[in-house]
Amino acid sequence: VLFLQIVHILNMTSAKIVSFLLHPEESLHSLQNRIEFETGISPGNQELLLETGICLDPRKPASQCVIDGVRGWDSYMVYLFDKSKTVYDGPFASRSLSDCVNYIVQDSKIQLPIPQLRKVWAEAVHYVIGLKEDYSRLFQGQRAAMLSLLRYNANLIKMKNNMVSASQQLKAKLEFFHQSIRLDLERYSDQMAYGISSEKMLKAWKEMEEKASQCAQAEDIGYLDEQIMALHTEIVELQKSPYARRQGEVMETLEQRAIDLYKQLKTRPPDHAYSDSTDMVKIIVQTVQSQDRVLKELFGHLSKLLGCKQKIIDLLPEIEVALNNIKEADNSVMQMQGKRQREIWHLLKIACTQSSSRSLVSSSLEGPASTPAATWLPQSSSGNAAPHPLSSLAAPEDGENFADVIQENVNYLELFSSILQEVRQEQSCMMVS
Repeated sequence: VLFLQIVHILNMTSAKIVSFLLHPEESLHSLQNRIEFETGISPGNQELLLETGICLDPRKPASQCVIDGVRGWDSYMVYLFDKSKTVYDGPFASRSLSDCVNYIVQDSKIQLPIPQLRKVWAEAVHYVIGLKEDYSRLFQGQRAAMLSLLRYNANLIKMKNNMVSASQQLKAKLEFFHQSIRLDLERYSDQMAYGISSEKMLKAWKEMEEKASQCAQAEDIGYLDEQIMALHTEIVELQKSPYARRQGEVMETLEQRAIDLYKQLKTRPPDHAYSDSTDMVKIIVQTVQSQDRVLKELFGHLSKLLGCKQKIIDLLPEIEVALNNIKEADNSVMQMQGKRQREIWHLLKIACTQSSSRSLVSSSLEGPASTPAATWLPQSSSGNAAPHPLSSLAAPEDGENFADVIQENVNYLELFSSILQEVRQEQSCMMVS
């Protein structure tokens, strides 16, 4: 018997307790099927919460419902909620009266012998205590729902912060992108007349600017932010509500009065005296009325908690979609920025190549006139060339011969031809891209 594991499930939709003997290594899904048989709530709509507001893990065995150790093993509750419902309005019937207690409630002025009255009042005290404990368990279930709501809210706040941070980063990148592409377009337009031009590339850049403007729509999360802030305010109000705190003080007072009445009756001698149950019945009626009132308030507050929780559940996918849109827009902007920068460096490479080509052309054109002349013309002591046509002929040991000069010019021409061919290929590739 000591090794048996029993789980008590408090159905918050009906305020009734169902208990199950757990089989060794029984899965949570198996337990949920048994719960469905008893309550009619399908496993897909079952939400099983511990007192801490933690939902049971379907990957773990059903024994997670039972706490370790001896303390409270027979009173620990798991709270069952129906996810398809957000309004719990009752009415919830109080626990049934025993026959003898119902007998005195029907006629409180009936006279009974003291020994018999003791037994009846003992059951009446037990009934009053039971009403208070029923409320305490239901209040604990409401508390578990509140803790679960706060867990969902913490997750919502975390996702909202990630969304806001990503939106701000996207906004900053878009501002930088727009400023840089406008500057690039201006500088490109300035050099088109004398530099390099490509209508296809210019069109692609303007399309990038339009696409970046469309990406700006992804950063608009104001409508979600407003819903989250309104929901957060509603949750704070629910936490501050007096119905979020225990309301069983009246029932506890009535419980103590019932116990005191029973103690007074117990001290009376068991003679042949008779007495009625007017005072005890009055306490029973007041306790039932008090329980009806606090349960109505409790389930009204619980319905608001579950409504807020459902709003969070509905908002989470929308935030996920908005976050994905922001990330996609961010990646698109960064890809466009990288593509444009690569094209700018490609233009710079072509411009540098053309500049080198012009330098080589000018040097090759000046080479036959200046280089041989510089070779042929000896330097005077003052650094000025001596214009003597015969004495200025260079000896073989003083410089290069004519064959070397001709070979050097041929090499320059071949190099120039290869550079021009490379430039033509790069320009054709850029026009195709």
